[in-house]
Amino acid sequence: MTTPMRRCFAACLAVCGCLLLAALASGQQAPGYHLLHKVSLPAAPGGGEYFDYLYFDPGSRRLFVSQGTAFHVLDGDSLKILGTVTGLKRDHGVAVVPALNRGFISDGDAAEVAVFDLKTFQITRRIPTAKDSDGILYDPVSKRVFCFEGDPNSVSIIDPASEKVLKTLPLGGSPEQAVADGKGMIYDNLADKGEVVAINAATMRVVSRWPVAPAGEPTAMAMDRAHRRLFIAGRKPASMIVMNADTGKLVGPAYPIGARVDSCTFDAGTALAACSTGDGTIHILHEDSPNRFHIVQTVKTEAGAKTMTFDPETHRLFVDTADFATPAATAAQPHPRAAAKPGTLHVLVYGR
Repeated sequence: MTTPMRRCFAACLAVCGCLLLAALASGQQAPGYHLLHKVSLPAAPGGGEYFDYLYFDPGSRRLFVSQGTAFHVLDGDSLKILGTVTGLKRDHGVAVVPALNRGFISDGDAAEVAVFDLKTFQITRRIPTAKDSDGILYDPVSKRVFCFEGDPNSVSIIDPASEKVLKTLPLGGSPEQAVADGKGMIYDNLADKGEVVAINAATMRVVSRWPVAPAGEPTAMAMDRAHRRLFIAGRKPASMIVMNADTGKLVGPAYPIGARVDSCTFDAGTALAACSTGDGTIHILHEDSPNRFHIVQTVKTEAGAKTMTFDPETHRLFVDTADFATPAATAAQPHPRAAAKPGTLHVLVYGR
């Protein structure tokens, strides 16, 4: 290298060093989660714009989005609509069983689980459950579908092969988001009781009850299955806690989050737990070790984006919401709540 080249190289190193020091001094960090895409969806049949759970199926790479009277199925990569399940009243969540080519949608107002064909998206059967059928999941260990019912405080346990309810199990409280541990145990929040219940999927019995205090009104849950940690988010007070899934003991402090939390995720590939809130924020917690955690980012989304799912391959987060307007006050409703405008539902995709 000639002398002029050495001088130029040294000057470049000096500039880079100064830029690095300036970045460190100003507190700059590597870019975190940010908005990648906004995907608008068509209006739901029959009007209205109720929306609840999203679900990403890693096997088929499909994104399922509830919309009250419809359930959209999107390609998880192109984000184009592949099909729509219609003929629903007020749907909440979906569980898929690829081996049977069937999907199961909880329809709260219809008090049933609608079974549909994963290829044609046509409803093939309706299984009577209970009013306010809400969260739903498929447990591949027991090969059963669990449909959680809010107002009746119960869970309907379904055999997806025969499409029959095997048992309706009382829970003693109002269930919310649930997770399966991959070993035959199901965990669920009881929002009104401030508890977590553990259900043995094989015996179909509640085997443990654990309080979530100092958190309260737990509505959202995710799990690190490898390290047996439950990430639980509640509304009163608005906070996220970590629980040992074997003992029910809390690990670490409660972490403050935004209002109206409704979903949690845990990405084993990044060791990141996230919870989405209705005030328009996603709070992301890093698992440094099974007993140590810290908040790494609070992502600003949009008001109402309280339900979420994620893609374990690309590590993208998906939330959805709509545009809202407050109707005029009436004698019957002097203080009306803001309502979603029909035809404004959209999915927001965040990545790093």
